[in-house]
Amino acid sequence: MDTQFLLSLIVGISVGGVAGFLGSLMLGRRMALVAGPLGHLTLPGIALALMYPFVILGIVLIWLFEMRTKLPMEALTALVFASGVAIAFLLLPIKQAEAALVGDITKVSFIEAAVSVILILLLFSVVKKIYSKIVLINISEELAKSEKIGIRKYNLIYLGSIAIIVALGVKMVGGLLTAALVAIPASSSRNLSRNLAQYAFGAMIIGIISSSMGILLYKITGFPAGPLIILANASIFLISLILRR
Repeated sequence: MDTQFLLSLIVGISVGGVAGFLGSLMLGRRMALVAGPLGHLTLPGIALALMYPFVILGIVLIWLFEMRTKLPMEALTALVFASGVAIAFLLLPIKQAEAALVGDITKVSFIEAAVSVILILLLFSVVKKIYSKIVLINISEELAKSEKIGIRKYNLIYLGSIAIIVALGVKMVGGLLTAALVAIPASSSRNLSRNLAQYAFGAMIIGIISSSMGILLYKITGFPAGPLIILANASIFLISLILRR
């Protein structure tokens, strides 16, 4: 097994697993599709070699707008996303467009892999710690306030976690397919799980399996890994519909 393929597999498993885990929170809050617009928001960041700052800036703007306006988060995301894509169309060279849109995890360097894995481990520990609090906020903000949970603080941490997984996911599947990376594993797990713990960790396992399958299929077929990962996810979802109880 060559080193490049092994690095791709490690990063794919790490990002795919935590994307599924975080997606189980996003699906419950009807925010799974928010990852798509945020993925598009990385395009101007790619054009300016500032991908992470652009995504984080977008998340902070959405958070601030939500506090100021009380508009639905998906509406605010659409506003920020449209502005980001407009900037990207002005700045992104055509030669960079394909990698930006469909990703290219097969060319990840050792440094990129190491940074990605460290970020993913930190992200997983943060999301696991806030998971129950975000679930409670999703159910009832009034109930969360009665439990003395800082809603604004935890929403910001939650949105920041989404920003990081989106930025990492863009390298894996591109800006067009990021939403599927979080939404499909969580949807498949919901079909199969009987409680919250099964749902959360099932989504993570499905994310790991589908990412591994997509990268292995790339090795066999030579087709781009990003679309293959999403197709593997979609196949697992169809199987979950058959097995659904």
